[in-house]
Amino acid sequence: MIKLSRRLALGAAALLGLAAALPAQAQVKEIRIDWATYNPVGLVLKDKGLLEQEFKADGISIRWVQSLGSNKALEFLNADSLDFGSTAGAAALIGKINGNPIRSVYVYSRPEWTALVAPKGSSITKPADLKGKRIAVTRGTDPHIFLIQALAGAGLSEKDVKIVLLQHPDGRLALQRGDVDAWAGLDPLMAAAEVDEGATLFYRRPELNSWGVLNVREEFAAKNPALVKRVLGTYEKARELSIKEPATLKASLLAAAKLPEPVIVRQLERTDLSESKIGDKQKKTILDAGIALQQAGVIEAKVNVQAVVDALIDGSYSVAAR
Repeated sequence: MIKLSRRLALGAAALLGLAAALPAQAQVKEIRIDWATYNPVGLVLKDKGLLEQEFKADGISIRWVQSLGSNKALEFLNADSLDFGSTAGAAALIGKINGNPIRSVYVYSRPEWTALVAPKGSSITKPADLKGKRIAVTRGTDPHIFLIQALAGAGLSEKDVKIVLLQHPDGRLALQRGDVDAWAGLDPLMAAAEVDEGATLFYRRPELNSWGVLNVREEFAAKNPALVKRVLGTYEKARELSIKEPATLKASLLAAAKLPEPVIVRQLERTDLSESKIGDKQKKTILDAGIALQQAGVIEAKVNVQAVVDALIDGSYSVAAR
């Protein structure tokens, strides 16, 4: 009996040791990922069930959560309500500076998704005209960062205007109702204001629009590197499908945004899906935005923006991306 007990104990110890040696990803039962109308590739990924197909054999389910803006995606990531969240690159930088434990690991688009918008018939034609005006904006998003850069270029700051903090859909409505003089817009809502209401994009700088990036929580990535690579590989399938079948891409965006087709066409005209691997190009754009925000006093002078960008951008998982 003593020998048998010893054998059982040794066997149990071996099993415990084997369990401890198993990778943490074996314990993952669900991957939480966002969808957003500013990320059309993610909509195709969701509609086609590509992630569900990829992880079916592993017994891993997929939970989809809507993000209404980069700020919301970052909130969800910081609160451990998402594993993957789509944002603008510059917004991800702000989140990282504020302690959000994320890595940007993939590019889902290079869009011109933001501009400064005025209602039809407005006398506002340039950023300098915004002095003393009411401007709707969603804090912590690419449109907000774009607005700050536009004001700085005109020798102004947020102190020289009246900021009205609203989520993107409410910002569009405020512009339409005349409650604000201008709006830092975001597609597809910006395209809707342009097409449906005759709003004008009075200040456009495509190069200041930071890339659309997919972020992952650092803890999830550290524990599940193979899963991260598989998610990105599946995202890449959705991007390639979006390019190959533009009608599929348009249909997914139409269904999600619930906006007229001409609006969706306008948004897609401004959306470049030709690149997906994250690296030096994204670093430069995001760094330039960070430096501009630091010069404008939005980011504290003591912050090493270059170091934060280096810690944010991580191309090591993008094995399937080109």
